[in-house]
Amino acid sequence: MHWAYSILALVFGVVLGLIVNRYLIASKANQARETAERLLAEAEKHAETTRKEMLLEAKDEIFHLKAQAEEEMKERRKDLTALESRLLQREESMERRAEALDKRDHQLASQTGQIAKREKDLEDAIAEEKSRLETLAGISSDQAKSILLERVKQDVTHDAAVIIRESEQRAREEADRKARNIIGIAIGRVAADHTAESTVSVVHIPSDDLKGRIIGREGRNIRAFEQLTGINLIIDDTPEAVILSSFDPVRREVGRITLENLIADGRIHPARIEEMFKKAETLVEQQVHEAGEQAVFDTGIHNLHGDVVRTLGRLRYRTSYGQNVLKHSLEVAFLSGVMAAELGLDPALAKRAGLLHDLGKAIDHEVEGPHAVIGADLARRLGENKEVVHCIEAHHGDVEPQTVEAVIVQAADAISAARPGARRETLESYIKRLEKLETLAESHKGVEKSYAMQAGREIRVMVKPDEISDAEATLMARDLAKQIEEELQYPGQIKVMIIRESRAIDYAK
Repeated sequence: MHWAYSILALVFGVVLGLIVNRYLIASKANQARETAERLLAEAEKHAETTRKEMLLEAKDEIFHLKAQAEEEMKERRKDLTALESRLLQREESMERRAEALDKRDHQLASQTGQIAKREKDLEDAIAEEKSRLETLAGISSDQAKSILLERVKQDVTHDAAVIIRESEQRAREEADRKARNIIGIAIGRVAADHTAESTVSVVHIPSDDLKGRIIGREGRNIRAFEQLTGINLIIDDTPEAVILSSFDPVRREVGRITLENLIADGRIHPARIEEMFKKAETLVEQQVHEAGEQAVFDTGIHNLHGDVVRTLGRLRYRTSYGQNVLKHSLEVAFLSGVMAAELGLDPALAKRAGLLHDLGKAIDHEVEGPHAVIGADLARRLGENKEVVHCIEAHHGDVEPQTVEAVIVQAADAISAARPGARRETLESYIKRLEKLETLAESHKGVEKSYAMQAGREIRVMVKPDEISDAEATLMARDLAKQIEEELQYPGQIKVMIIRESRAIDYAK
């Protein structure tokens, strides 16, 4: 029974709780509705108030903007009025100027008519005076003009010669001063120990008995020697000496070493000759390569083609007028580098061109043509840059120099060749050059006598003073210098001096 009552009490409590809870929820909903209605009413009231305030502010802003716009309009109207006034004043001024110009045009037209009339009167007067002068002079105006032009031409020629002489003198003095300075610096820095050297072409033997062994039975030894080396072996009555003859200096060196080794060994027969020749050829080839490498190392030049280095080494056995060409090339390289540095140019380029300038002399006995052109073609084929190639082909004037470096190489080549004791030439060619120099000088009109001096480095020309004027003497010096450049080959430079001397002679009795 008790558990039945408990269940009823529990059910009753649950029902009662649900009723109370529903009542409380309804009460809270009513309160929330009232609160929302109150907040909505307050929001509507606040929005209305805000709208009225913004409307008032907008009206005030419109009022201020309108007042500001009216003020700006007044200012612009005032500026426009002032501008209009200035334009009216300018228009009046332009009208006054136009009137003044019209008056001036009328005046100019009147003056132009007067000037035209005066010009006509002046032309008539000139024609009348010209006719009168022709009558008095007895020659026409064209003849008088020709005489006047001839006199003017003579005066201009004389003045031009004087100006040329003075300008050349000033330029020569300044150029000589700077050139002496640069050349002095270059020579002082290079200071080569020696420049001349002779290639050995005579082999000394201990006794004349060896000549027969060198010739061999029925000449078989000498034939084998000449066939292998490609040179001529001359055995004559010269005591204790045999002569090697060949245009190829490298072959001549190979033959010299071969012959000296054969003489030292004492066994001379075709097989031994061939053996010694191969050893000598290998040795000379090694020396050629070492000479080229040493030259490149001494000058500090890089990136040269291997064939260029070997060809450069061959110049060790080449001479020109007794001057060793490899040593000459080294000297030209150093001189070119110093002069280029003094002139603010690229010393590396000038030094490279100076070292390679005589490259063609190593193969000029194999290829036809001037050695400058041969060397330029070889350098071009082996990949040298065009500046160096141009310096090579222009260093003897075969091509006109187009760069300063080419002129520097020309000058360095002339300095090295003209150094005292650097070169020598045969007496016959020396005398022929002096005679040719005097013949060229005496071929000019008005020359009385010429003298080649300073070992052919100066020509003094005596002219007839009654036939050659001072101005013509200046022109003759230039013409003779150009003729010498075109027709003669010579080391260094030749000074041309024209001497015009007038003498007055009388006798006291």
